[in-house]
Amino acid sequence: MAKIHEEHKDEHFGRKFKDINEYIESFPPDVRNILEQLRNIIRENAPEAEEAIRYGMPTFRLKGNLVHFAAFAHHIGFYPAPSGIAAFAKDITPYKHAKGSIQFPLDKQIPYDLVKKIVRFRVREQRESGKKKR
Repeated sequence: MAKIHEEHKDEHFGRKFKDINEYIESFPPDVRNILEQLRNIIRENAPEAEEAIRYGMPTFRLKGNLVHFAAFAHHIGFYPAPSGIAAFAKDITPYKHAKGSIQFPLDKQIPYDLVKKIVRFRVREQRESGKKKR
């Protein structure tokens, strides 16, 4: 399974990336593959979302922050906002999680179908929040 080597685990902290491509390219091939798959899932399910780097992480924006993701030494962090965590509370119980984040261990299969469901939920939520503001 994917793993960031110990000697590289801190080199991303505090580094400024110009875009998501540069961020992904900075990782070893096995981690790059996971990050590309996440990016593709988000693009497919939120095609109108804009890509950015926010908080040093790949971010997709749709009427505000939609989701963020990032690679760490032993996990992939996925940040779908507190509402995305709450809506999938039962589905995320196997993973370490907090109010706005989920950790997918690099030594386990990444639950891409769950990511897809969460992204779709967040897209609907962001679209609805935009309608309420008008």
